[in-house]
Amino acid sequence: MLDLDISEFFAEDGPLASAMPGYKPRPAQIELAQAIGQAIQDRATLVAEAGTGIGKTWAYLVPAFIQGGKVLISTGTRTLQDQLYSRDLPRVRAALAAPVTAALLKGRGNYICHYHLDRMQGDERALKSRSEIAQLRQIQVFAGISKTGDRGDLAQIPEDAEIWQRVTSTRENCLGQECPRIRDCFVVKARRQAQEADVVVVNHALFMADLVLREEGVTDLLPEADTVIFDEAHQLPDTATRFLGSSVSTHQLLDFGRALEAAGLAYAREAARWSDVSRHLETAARELRLVCAPLDKLPGRKATFEAMPDAEEFDQALAVLREAVDTATNALGAVAEKHPDLMAAARNGAEISARLKRWATPARAGSQADEDGWGRDDQSAETAPDDGLPTPAALREGAAAAMQWTGPAVRWVEHGLHHVRLHSAPLSVAQAFSKFRKPGQAWIMTSATLSVNGEFEHFTGQLGLDKARTGKWESPFDYPEQALLFVPRGMPEPQSPQFLDRFVQTLLPLLEASPGGTLVLCTTLRAVDKVASLLADAFDDAGHEWPLLKQGDATRRDLLERFCKLPHPVLVGSASFWEGIDLPGDVLTLVAIDKLPFAPPDDPVIEARLRACRAQGGNPFSEYQLPEAAISLKQGAGRLIRTESDWGVLMVGDGRLVEKPYGKRLWRGLPPFARTRELDEALAFYRRKGEGG
Repeated sequence: MLDLDISEFFAEDGPLASAMPGYKPRPAQIELAQAIGQAIQDRATLVAEAGTGIGKTWAYLVPAFIQGGKVLISTGTRTLQDQLYSRDLPRVRAALAAPVTAALLKGRGNYICHYHLDRMQGDERALKSRSEIAQLRQIQVFAGISKTGDRGDLAQIPEDAEIWQRVTSTRENCLGQECPRIRDCFVVKARRQAQEADVVVVNHALFMADLVLREEGVTDLLPEADTVIFDEAHQLPDTATRFLGSSVSTHQLLDFGRALEAAGLAYAREAARWSDVSRHLETAARELRLVCAPLDKLPGRKATFEAMPDAEEFDQALAVLREAVDTATNALGAVAEKHPDLMAAARNGAEISARLKRWATPARAGSQADEDGWGRDDQSAETAPDDGLPTPAALREGAAAAMQWTGPAVRWVEHGLHHVRLHSAPLSVAQAFSKFRKPGQAWIMTSATLSVNGEFEHFTGQLGLDKARTGKWESPFDYPEQALLFVPRGMPEPQSPQFLDRFVQTLLPLLEASPGGTLVLCTTLRAVDKVASLLADAFDDAGHEWPLLKQGDATRRDLLERFCKLPHPVLVGSASFWEGIDLPGDVLTLVAIDKLPFAPPDDPVIEARLRACRAQGGNPFSEYQLPEAAISLKQGAGRLIRTESDWGVLMVGDGRLVEKPYGKRLWRGLPPFARTRELDEALAFYRRKGEGG
């Protein structure tokens, strides 16, 4: 049965058709499946852009089941991961009668930790409210009956509830083999199942975490695989940048201080003045936050290392903080063998120390840091006892090994309402990412948005995939008939104070004509607030009682569920609503984008990449900003037409799409919608469709 040619699985009388009512063969889906099958057979890398409606999930699942060997499938989000594992994968497996086993694996923060849950039960003071007491009881019951311990299965407790952080583990505070509940551990069980399964469904964040940990010598996170399939692969460059970088916040430092004090007083009371060590650390962290107060006046409340205001004071505060972290880590390292909690706290201190080292090397001109970046006060290697346990310095080196990349980096400080966060990230992830592909391993990367004007160089260049095969398979939808792109004439310049007012005024007649829901996609959170406010006023003035939903008022999932149930809803959102949303049929008949999605130039990583491109004689606008905007615009536009029966209008309020020479590169990358600049034609489109035309 599994020896058939791949195309035969997709035939009208094939196994997919007989098992799935309403199935129709699609030539593009068959061609894509054949290209994926060939890449798996050749152990090659394939970058495949698959237009909406092709059915790319089935196109990669069939060859994965037939010839993939051990397969890892990585998705962009946990939601897609759950959908693939619970819906698509079982359906295709059943249709093919394929004898493959599957496992779902997430990051450890998604699984309840018995040890930390037990500790919470024994410490009533840790609960901050009555609602947390009720939540803890629900989690206790769930942990007792759940086979997976996946917190996603306990929907009654909000995803962002603070209690989750205290009943799950982190790599730093996990006790590993020393844990008294190791035999019941949900993380261990999930990883064991993943090792044994033929197909393992993960997400990009977990895949990148695994790559980083392998650099440190930790190899038990993800199993070895013959084939790796990346769905929603356009997200990989950003995910890789995030994971190959590092950050440390004053929140983490304060948590570390509390953990070391609790563990020290409980298990090594006489070894050090733990409360003083913790207080010293807390004072240093708060002092750093005070020194960073001038960032409040800067765009985005952030600054690069080179542009820090009061740089001398910042460097001094950072040196004091690093000394406090080293002192704490040394004290913990000396007693770490006494209890697993002390060892976990020591590892945490070493990790923070390694991250802070990024901020001292290379030093600012004229600073006191030595070439190693540790300054002159680091005596830990000499003074640590020779007892066979890892010294604080060795702990630090192990932690630092997890965060190595080659090439230049950018460092920046971000000032929040109650915290400061120090970040560092590589300018390029190409070299680091590409080297992780093992010889003889097939890599399949697929998404609806990987090319710019049919070219893949931007995407492959970002990830160092120089020898990748590439292919583009067009959507089967009749876009000229199903959808209209409307770019209104006479709009103010996007930076004009009047722009959003005019955008909403122009949008209102379309809202009145559109029978279904509307998704308004903004390029900034500030615009989300402004547009929602203007729409609320316009609805009041016109007497419309349409439901107005806004990002930030509820979770993304709640907003989307309400959107699907309410009559004529209008949802205003930013980045997280530009992709990964399926609202088929009359649920969504209007998508409005305020401006072209150029990344903000005050983003430190983007700013540094543009500067580096310019320094090498390149054109940062055409080589970086324009391709990134093209992919983002294609993602946003892709929300409108999800099935063969969908229809509607895409309004882009930014006239640059038509009026600037580079605009052609952007709209040519969109699906081939019918196009107009006249409001009357857009309204006529709604009338015609409403009459069944």
